[in-house]
Amino acid sequence: MENTKNKERISVVVPCFNEQETLRKLYEELNKTASGMEEYEFEFIFVNDGSKDQTILQMRELAEADQRVKYISFSRNFGKESALLAGLAASTGDYVATMDADLQDPPSLLPQMVKPVAEGICDNVATRRVNRKGEPLIRSLCARTFYKIMRHMSDVDIADGARDYRLMNRAMVDSILSLSEYNRFSKGIFAWVGYETRWLEYENVARTAGETKWSFWKLVKYSVDGIVNFSNVPLLFASYLGIGLTIASFAAILFEIIRYFLFGDPVSGWPSLVCIITFLGGIQLFCMGIMGQYISKIYMEVKKRPHYIIKESNIETGKS
Repeated sequence: MENTKNKERISVVVPCFNEQETLRKLYEELNKTASGMEEYEFEFIFVNDGSKDQTILQMRELAEADQRVKYISFSRNFGKESALLAGLAASTGDYVATMDADLQDPPSLLPQMVKPVAEGICDNVATRRVNRKGEPLIRSLCARTFYKIMRHMSDVDIADGARDYRLMNRAMVDSILSLSEYNRFSKGIFAWVGYETRWLEYENVARTAGETKWSFWKLVKYSVDGIVNFSNVPLLFASYLGIGLTIASFAAILFEIIRYFLFGDPVSGWPSLVCIITFLGGIQLFCMGIMGQYISKIYMEVKKRPHYIIKESNIETGKS
């Protein structure tokens, strides 16, 4: 039996939601990559995020056949952010990689990713796509716009095309786990904790099987969560907009008073009045919506609910 006592360990964390068509293919690719990295010991941590298909059955079968395979199964769908957190919390490796299950994050890049981290050149290697080939034009445009907004509105720098596929050293992982906030946005958290990052660029890879779980509106919600979690600029915008409209309304009132006394022209035209009231009402509701987003985040934080509940696992872990 091969001695692994002196080997450093790489933990690979993979959130899974309805991935029965890709899970075995991913495992085969991971196994192939691990076979070529004999200097490292591996553990594969698959997190079943409330899948409705046969994903958990495949995890059990893989775990029975390979002791390196660990799995965690949630009691329901808690979301990718919770799945990532659970996988990081369960990891024991000196280095921890996070990736998606759809093989758009090629496991073959792991040797390139671990080398500079192991040599101490950087603390983590993150990946970004150099193009969005195969993506719908509108979706691609919205994604690029989101990254630009995030860079201008928050203190964290998130590269355009950044993926959740990255490899980190243990110090960075422990720092991420020390952040107990309920409303999580991993791309922002990765940037916020700091540490030396090296970017690895690669061509966009098409999904091997199945369908994406991210609809357009889910991505919009995810983007809004990211902006609200890492920026207070929307609140400042609402405040400045209110101040500006107040000044404009006083100026309009003054103008109408002067016009009445100089020209004897009474204020008339209920259509214009209705338009103005509707416009201001819309602005008020918009600003209240912004504040509501922040209040809802506070509400979820103060309830102190767990990020996830584990229904089944073949490793020792608990709620978080």
